[in-house]
Amino acid sequence: MIGLPDIEAAARRIAGHVVRTPTVPSPGLADLLGAPVTAKLELLQRTGSFKARGATAKLLSLGEAERAAGVVAVSGGNHGIAVAQMAAALDVKATVVMPRTAPARSIALAEDAGASVRLTDGMDSAFELVLELRDEGLTLVHPFDDPVVVAGQGTVGLELAEDAQGSDGPTDVLVSVGGGGLIAGVAAALRARCPGVRVWGVETEGAEAMSGALRAGGPRQVPVSSLVTTLSAPSVSQLTYDHVSALVEDVLVVPDREAVRGCLDLADRAKLWTEPAAGCLLPAARRVLSRVGDGARLGLVVCGGNSAPGELFGWADRFGLL
Repeated sequence: MIGLPDIEAAARRIAGHVVRTPTVPSPGLADLLGAPVTAKLELLQRTGSFKARGATAKLLSLGEAERAAGVVAVSGGNHGIAVAQMAAALDVKATVVMPRTAPARSIALAEDAGASVRLTDGMDSAFELVLELRDEGLTLVHPFDDPVVVAGQGTVGLELAEDAQGSDGPTDVLVSVGGGGLIAGVAAALRARCPGVRVWGVETEGAEAMSGALRAGGPRQVPVSSLVTTLSAPSVSQLTYDHVSALVEDVLVVPDREAVRGCLDLADRAKLWTEPAAGCLLPAARRVLSRVGDGARLGLVVCGGNSAPGELFGWADRFGLL
Protein backbone atom coordinates (compact mmCIF):
# COMPACT_ATOMS: atom_id res chain seq x y z
CA MET A 1 0.00 0.00 0.00
CA ILE A 2 1.15 3.53 -0.80
CA GLY A 3 1.73 5.50 2.40
CA LEU A 4 1.84 9.18 3.20
CA PRO A 5 5.70 9.22 3.23
CA ASP A 6 5.68 7.91 -0.36
CA ILE A 7 3.32 10.67 -1.48
CA GLU A 8 5.25 13.37 0.38
CA ALA A 9 8.47 12.14 -1.24
CA ALA A 10 6.80 12.30 -4.66
CA ALA A 11 5.66 15.86 -3.93
CA ARG A 12 9.24 16.89 -3.20
CA ARG A 13 10.49 15.13 -6.33
CA ILE A 14 8.07 16.75 -8.76
CA ALA A 15 8.07 20.24 -7.22
CA GLY A 16 9.14 22.74 -9.85
CA HIS A 17 8.17 20.41 -12.70
CA VAL A 18 4.37 20.46 -12.26
CA VAL A 19 1.80 23.05 -11.24
CA ARG A 20 0.43 23.22 -7.71
CA THR A 21 -3.12 23.62 -8.95
CA PRO A 22 -5.73 25.76 -7.19
CA THR A 23 -8.36 24.41 -4.82
CA VAL A 24 -11.36 26.73 -4.94
CA PRO A 25 -14.97 26.93 -3.74
CA SER A 26 -17.56 26.93 -6.53
CA PRO A 27 -20.72 28.90 -5.70
CA GLY A 28 -22.20 27.98 -9.08
CA LEU A 29 -21.84 24.24 -8.47
CA ALA A 30 -23.07 24.67 -4.91
CA ASP A 31 -26.27 26.25 -6.25
CA LEU A 32 -26.63 23.49 -8.84
CA LEU A 33 -26.11 20.60 -6.41
CA GLY A 34 -27.55 22.10 -3.25
CA ALA A 35 -24.42 21.56 -1.14
CA PRO A 36 -21.07 23.31 -0.70
CA VAL A 37 -18.58 22.35 -3.42
CA THR A 38 -14.80 22.67 -3.50
CA ALA A 39 -13.03 21.96 -6.79
CA LYS A 40 -9.42 20.84 -7.23
CA LEU A 41 -8.53 22.23 -10.64
CA GLU A 42 -6.25 19.63 -12.22
CA LEU A 43 -7.37 20.77 -15.66
CA LEU A 44 -4.95 23.69 -15.07
CA GLN A 45 -2.05 21.26 -14.70
CA ARG A 46 0.76 21.14 -17.23
CA THR A 47 -0.51 18.89 -20.06
CA GLY A 48 -4.12 19.70 -19.10
CA SER A 49 -4.61 16.87 -16.60
CA PHE A 50 -3.32 15.36 -13.37
CA LYS A 51 -1.33 12.81 -15.38
CA ALA A 52 1.70 15.10 -15.44
CA ARG A 53 2.28 14.31 -11.76
CA GLY A 54 2.68 10.55 -12.01
CA ALA A 55 4.55 10.73 -15.32
CA THR A 56 7.05 13.22 -13.89
CA ALA A 57 7.54 11.22 -10.70
CA LYS A 58 8.31 8.12 -12.73
CA LEU A 59 10.59 9.83 -15.25
CA LEU A 60 12.61 11.47 -12.47
CA SER A 61 13.03 8.10 -10.74
CA LEU A 62 14.65 6.40 -13.75
CA GLY A 63 18.28 5.40 -13.81
CA GLU A 64 20.70 6.41 -16.55
CA ALA A 65 20.27 3.18 -18.51
CA GLU A 66 16.47 3.39 -18.36
CA ARG A 67 16.51 6.97 -19.59
CA ALA A 68 18.89 6.06 -22.40
CA ALA A 69 16.63 3.20 -23.52
CA GLY A 70 13.70 5.58 -23.90
CA VAL A 71 10.24 5.18 -22.41
CA VAL A 72 6.96 3.78 -23.65
CA ALA A 73 3.42 4.48 -22.43
CA VAL A 74 -0.08 3.29 -23.25
CA SER A 75 -2.94 5.76 -23.07
CA GLY A 76 -6.46 6.68 -24.08
CA GLY A 77 -5.30 10.30 -24.19
CA ASN A 78 -4.07 12.17 -21.13
CA HIS A 79 -1.32 9.82 -19.92
CA GLY A 80 0.15 9.81 -23.41
CA ILE A 81 0.14 13.60 -23.56
CA ALA A 82 1.77 13.79 -20.13
CA VAL A 83 4.50 11.26 -20.87
CA ALA A 84 5.25 12.85 -24.24
CA GLN A 85 5.48 16.40 -22.93
CA MET A 86 7.27 15.65 -19.66
CA ALA A 87 9.72 13.29 -21.38
CA ALA A 88 10.55 16.04 -23.87
CA ALA A 89 11.12 18.48 -21.01
CA LEU A 90 13.50 16.00 -19.38
CA ASP A 91 15.25 15.06 -22.66
CA VAL A 92 14.01 11.47 -22.75
CA LYS A 93 12.83 9.79 -25.97
CA ALA A 94 9.20 8.61 -25.69
CA THR A 95 6.93 6.23 -27.58
CA VAL A 96 3.19 6.47 -26.92
CA VAL A 97 0.68 3.75 -27.85
CA MET A 98 -2.94 4.88 -28.27
CA PRO A 99 -6.12 3.39 -29.71
CA ARG A 100 -7.39 4.99 -32.90
CA THR A 101 -10.46 6.02 -30.91
CA ALA A 102 -8.36 8.36 -28.78
CA PRO A 103 -9.22 12.04 -29.28
CA ALA A 104 -7.48 13.44 -32.35
CA ARG A 105 -6.28 16.38 -30.28
CA SER A 106 -4.59 14.04 -27.78
CA ILE A 107 -2.78 12.19 -30.56
CA ALA A 108 -1.66 15.49 -32.08
CA LEU A 109 -0.41 16.85 -28.75
CA ALA A 110 1.69 13.74 -28.12
CA GLU A 111 3.16 13.94 -31.63
CA ASP A 112 3.79 17.67 -31.33
CA ALA A 113 5.78 17.02 -28.15
CA GLY A 114 8.12 14.80 -30.15
CA ALA A 115 6.87 11.36 -29.13
CA SER A 116 6.62 8.48 -31.57
CA VAL A 117 2.89 7.64 -31.58
CA ARG A 118 1.73 4.10 -32.39
CA LEU A 119 -1.99 3.57 -33.02
CA THR A 120 -3.91 0.32 -32.49
CA ASP A 121 -7.49 -0.79 -33.08
CA GLY A 122 -8.52 -0.61 -29.40
CA MET A 123 -7.39 -0.34 -25.80
CA ASP A 124 -6.87 -4.10 -25.45
CA SER A 125 -4.46 -4.18 -28.38
CA ALA A 126 -2.80 -0.97 -27.16
CA PHE A 127 -1.96 -2.61 -23.83
CA GLU A 128 -0.68 -5.69 -25.68
CA LEU A 129 1.61 -3.63 -27.93
CA VAL A 130 3.05 -1.59 -25.08
CA LEU A 131 4.10 -4.79 -23.30
CA GLU A 132 5.78 -5.99 -26.49
CA LEU A 133 7.71 -2.73 -26.74
CA ARG A 134 8.69 -3.02 -23.08
CA ASP A 135 10.03 -6.50 -23.73
CA GLU A 136 12.05 -5.10 -26.63
CA GLY A 137 13.90 -2.81 -24.21
CA LEU A 138 11.90 0.37 -23.73
CA THR A 139 11.19 1.51 -20.17
CA LEU A 140 7.50 1.26 -19.35
CA VAL A 141 5.76 4.24 -17.74
CA HIS A 142 2.54 2.50 -16.79
CA PRO A 143 -0.53 4.73 -16.34
CA PHE A 144 -1.54 3.13 -13.02
CA ASP A 145 0.21 -0.16 -12.21
CA ASP A 146 3.26 1.45 -10.64
CA PRO A 147 3.67 2.62 -7.02
CA VAL A 148 5.82 5.57 -8.11
CA VAL A 149 3.09 6.77 -10.50
CA VAL A 150 0.36 6.24 -7.90
CA ALA A 151 2.35 8.22 -5.32
CA GLY A 152 2.74 11.01 -7.87
CA GLN A 153 -1.01 11.10 -8.47
CA GLY A 154 -1.49 11.09 -4.71
CA THR A 155 0.01 14.56 -4.52
CA VAL A 156 -3.40 15.78 -5.75
CA GLY A 157 -4.93 14.50 -2.51
CA LEU A 158 -2.07 15.91 -0.46
CA GLU A 159 -2.68 19.41 -1.82
CA LEU A 160 -6.44 19.06 -1.45
CA ALA A 161 -6.01 18.11 2.20
CA GLU A 162 -3.73 21.08 2.81
CA ASP A 163 -5.91 23.61 1.00
CA ALA A 164 -9.41 22.53 2.06
CA GLN A 165 -8.97 21.45 5.66
CA GLY A 166 -10.95 22.63 8.66
CA SER A 167 -14.60 22.67 9.64
CA ASP A 168 -15.73 23.76 6.17
CA GLY A 169 -13.59 21.22 4.28
CA PRO A 170 -15.16 18.44 2.18
CA THR A 171 -16.85 15.49 3.86
CA ASP A 172 -17.01 13.60 0.55
CA VAL A 173 -14.49 13.70 -2.30
CA LEU A 174 -15.32 12.38 -5.77
CA VAL A 175 -12.59 11.10 -8.09
CA SER A 176 -12.86 9.74 -11.63
CA VAL A 177 -11.58 6.19 -12.18
CA GLY A 178 -9.92 4.69 -15.23
CA GLY A 179 -7.21 2.28 -14.17
CA GLY A 180 -7.40 3.64 -10.64
CA GLY A 181 -4.05 5.39 -10.21
CA LEU A 182 -5.55 8.76 -9.31
CA ILE A 183 -8.14 7.51 -6.85
CA ALA A 184 -5.66 5.13 -5.22
CA GLY A 185 -3.20 7.94 -4.57
CA VAL A 186 -5.82 10.51 -3.57
CA ALA A 187 -7.54 8.08 -1.19
CA ALA A 188 -4.21 7.17 0.43
CA ALA A 189 -3.36 10.83 0.98
CA LEU A 190 -6.80 11.87 2.24
CA ARG A 191 -7.27 8.92 4.57
CA ALA A 192 -3.88 9.71 6.13
CA ARG A 193 -4.40 13.47 6.41
CA CYS A 194 -8.21 13.64 6.82
CA PRO A 195 -9.36 10.26 8.18
CA GLY A 196 -13.04 11.19 8.35
CA VAL A 197 -13.35 12.15 4.67
CA ARG A 198 -15.19 9.68 2.43
CA VAL A 199 -13.76 9.06 -1.04
CA TRP A 200 -16.00 7.99 -3.94
CA GLY A 201 -14.98 6.75 -7.36
CA VAL A 202 -16.82 7.49 -10.60
CA GLU A 203 -16.78 5.51 -13.85
CA THR A 204 -18.81 5.71 -17.06
CA GLU A 205 -20.87 2.86 -18.49
CA GLY A 206 -18.66 0.82 -20.76
CA ALA A 207 -15.54 1.73 -18.76
CA GLU A 208 -16.26 -0.22 -15.60
CA ALA A 209 -12.96 -1.87 -14.75
CA MET A 210 -12.91 -0.92 -11.06
CA SER A 211 -16.58 -1.46 -10.25
CA GLY A 212 -16.33 -4.77 -12.07
CA ALA A 213 -13.26 -5.71 -10.05
CA LEU A 214 -15.03 -4.85 -6.80
CA ARG A 215 -17.95 -7.10 -7.75
CA ALA A 216 -15.62 -9.94 -8.76
CA GLY A 217 -13.25 -9.67 -5.80
CA GLY A 218 -10.22 -8.71 -7.89
CA PRO A 219 -9.05 -7.31 -11.24
CA ARG A 220 -10.78 -8.72 -14.32
CA GLN A 221 -10.75 -7.87 -18.02
CA VAL A 222 -13.87 -5.92 -18.96
CA PRO A 223 -15.31 -4.93 -22.35
CA VAL A 224 -14.71 -1.27 -23.16
CA SER A 225 -17.31 0.76 -25.05
CA SER A 226 -17.53 4.19 -23.37
CA LEU A 227 -16.79 7.28 -25.44
CA VAL A 228 -14.69 8.44 -22.48
CA THR A 229 -11.41 6.93 -23.70
CA THR A 230 -9.43 8.52 -20.86
CA LEU A 231 -11.30 6.25 -18.42
CA SER A 232 -11.31 3.15 -20.65
CA ALA A 233 -8.76 0.82 -19.08
CA PRO A 234 -9.54 -2.82 -19.93
CA SER A 235 -8.57 -3.82 -16.39
CA VAL A 236 -7.42 -2.24 -13.17
CA SER A 237 -4.27 -3.51 -11.46
CA GLN A 238 -3.95 -5.41 -8.22
CA LEU A 239 -2.19 -2.34 -6.82
CA THR A 240 -5.06 0.05 -7.53
CA TYR A 241 -7.74 -2.52 -6.66
CA ASP A 242 -6.19 -3.07 -3.23
CA HIS A 243 -6.26 0.65 -2.47
CA VAL A 244 -9.81 1.19 -3.69
CA SER A 245 -11.24 -1.85 -1.94
CA ALA A 246 -9.64 -0.74 1.34
CA LEU A 247 -10.02 3.05 1.20
CA VAL A 248 -12.95 4.01 -1.05
CA GLU A 249 -16.63 4.06 -0.11
CA ASP A 250 -17.96 2.93 -3.48
CA VAL A 251 -17.45 3.32 -7.22
CA LEU A 252 -20.48 4.80 -8.98
CA VAL A 253 -21.20 4.30 -12.68
CA VAL A 254 -22.91 6.95 -14.82
CA PRO A 255 -24.00 6.95 -18.49
CA ASP A 256 -21.86 8.69 -21.12
CA ARG A 257 -24.76 11.05 -21.79
CA GLU A 258 -24.72 12.28 -18.20
CA ALA A 259 -20.94 12.71 -18.29
CA VAL A 260 -21.29 14.96 -21.33
CA ARG A 261 -24.15 16.85 -19.65
CA GLY A 262 -21.82 17.30 -16.69
CA CYS A 263 -19.27 19.01 -18.94
CA LEU A 264 -21.91 21.46 -20.11
CA ASP A 265 -22.96 22.14 -16.51
CA LEU A 266 -19.36 22.66 -15.45
CA ALA A 267 -18.92 25.18 -18.26
CA ASP A 268 -22.17 26.96 -17.42
CA ARG A 269 -22.09 26.91 -13.63
CA ALA A 270 -18.37 26.72 -12.75
CA LYS A 271 -16.88 28.35 -15.87
CA LEU A 272 -14.63 25.31 -16.37
CA TRP A 273 -13.90 23.66 -19.73
CA THR A 274 -13.59 19.99 -18.90
CA GLU A 275 -13.63 16.57 -20.53
CA PRO A 276 -16.24 13.85 -19.85
CA ALA A 277 -13.86 12.13 -17.43
CA ALA A 278 -14.47 15.16 -15.19
CA GLY A 279 -18.06 15.79 -16.28
CA CYS A 280 -19.10 12.41 -14.88
CA LEU A 281 -18.49 13.75 -11.36
CA LEU A 282 -21.64 15.87 -11.34
CA PRO A 283 -24.27 13.13 -11.84
CA ALA A 284 -22.35 11.01 -9.36
CA ALA A 285 -22.32 13.89 -6.86
CA ARG A 286 -26.12 13.94 -6.85
CA ARG A 287 -26.14 10.24 -6.00
CA VAL A 288 -23.60 10.73 -3.21
CA LEU A 289 -25.72 13.50 -1.71
CA SER A 290 -28.80 11.29 -1.77
CA ARG A 291 -26.89 8.55 0.04
CA VAL A 292 -25.12 10.54 2.74
CA GLY A 293 -27.89 13.02 3.54
CA ASP A 294 -27.80 16.54 4.93
CA GLY A 295 -24.59 18.23 5.96
CA ALA A 296 -22.41 16.87 3.16
CA ARG A 297 -19.75 19.11 1.66
CA LEU A 298 -18.36 17.96 -1.67
CA GLY A 299 -14.85 17.96 -3.07
CA LEU A 300 -14.49 17.37 -6.81
CA VAL A 301 -11.16 16.45 -8.38
CA VAL A 302 -11.59 18.07 -11.79
CA CYS A 303 -9.13 15.74 -13.44
CA GLY A 304 -8.66 17.25 -16.91
CA GLY A 305 -9.81 19.47 -19.71
CA ASN A 306 -8.38 18.01 -22.90
CA SER A 307 -11.57 17.76 -24.99
CA ALA A 308 -11.59 19.85 -28.15
CA PRO A 309 -14.71 22.00 -28.64
CA GLY A 310 -15.76 20.04 -31.73
CA GLU A 311 -15.59 16.75 -29.84
CA LEU A 312 -17.61 17.95 -26.87
CA PHE A 313 -20.26 19.68 -28.95
CA GLY A 314 -20.44 16.64 -31.23
CA TRP A 315 -21.17 14.37 -28.25
CA ALA A 316 -23.69 16.87 -26.88
CA ASP A 317 -25.48 16.98 -30.22
CA ARG A 318 -25.52 13.17 -30.45
CA PHE A 319 -27.21 12.96 -27.05
CA GLY A 320 -29.67 15.78 -27.77
CA LEU A 321 -28.17 18.09 -25.15
CA LEU A 322 -27.85 21.21 -27.30
